[in-house]
Amino acid sequence: MKKLTVAFQGEPGAFSQMAVNKLLGQENVKIVPCQRFEDVFRSLTDRKVDTAVIPIENTLHGSVHENYDHLLTFDLDIVAETHIRISHNLIAPPGVPLKQIRKVYSHPVALNQCLKFFSDRPELERVPFYDTAGSVKTIMEERPEGAAAIASSMAAEIYGAKILKRNIEDDPSNFTRFFQLLRKPAKKPGPAEGVTWKTSLVFTTRNVPGALFRSLSALSLRDINLLKIESRPLRGKPWEYLFYLDFIGHVDEPHIGKALGHLAELADFLRVLGSYPKGA
Repeated sequence: MKKLTVAFQGEPGAFSQMAVNKLLGQENVKIVPCQRFEDVFRSLTDRKVDTAVIPIENTLHGSVHENYDHLLTFDLDIVAETHIRISHNLIAPPGVPLKQIRKVYSHPVALNQCLKFFSDRPELERVPFYDTAGSVKTIMEERPEGAAAIASSMAAEIYGAKILKRNIEDDPSNFTRFFQLLRKPAKKPGPAEGVTWKTSLVFTTRNVPGALFRSLSALSLRDINLLKIESRPLRGKPWEYLFYLDFIGHVDEPHIGKALGHLAELADFLRVLGSYPKGA
């Protein structure tokens, strides 16, 4: 059986790979790690992979704005979502004790989510790195003296490293939401009984009083549950904005179709990014 090729940003062992495993399993999947988020989107668009998984939002850090922008630039479908608990671990090469650690490498977001850990250990220097799992790979390959990394337990296992201290994040309510993407037109089921569906879209309005209010009324008049609204700058038009929405419902449901038709009449631009089962 041909394996499904899946692109994600980061090295093997990144939290994005954990999302891949949760969404698609491990048995019939071939991972394709990419250095940048743009590389993930481009590899799927260029048919180098079958699907892709990207982070879109973290409960502490907020939205991954770069990926919101890529969703607009690359015409792909969101077909699934999932949530991953982000548990940060202090990781070092085997045989290196905690008392010898002087530098800790990791992605800047991960470092900033472990501030209490560093506050209690002022002797430790934080070293920003391009990727959490990549920081483990580097300390295992290069063995810099007194170096450790912050990453997932999966990364420690993959690279043969040792976890010195588990769950060092400041807040245990640390989750990241991930999207699975496919090329259009994606083959996906319509609304099914017993499944809660979500839809994501992006639109712009004319820069006139009440334009956003009237646009959102297309949903509220039909009792559609709006889950999130995110604004992003509209490139080429200073001080004008794109609005990204998530709401409960599937585009094939009649009342959703009517709401989108109403919104299209009010918006200057409208694109549905995908309908997908609500993730766990």
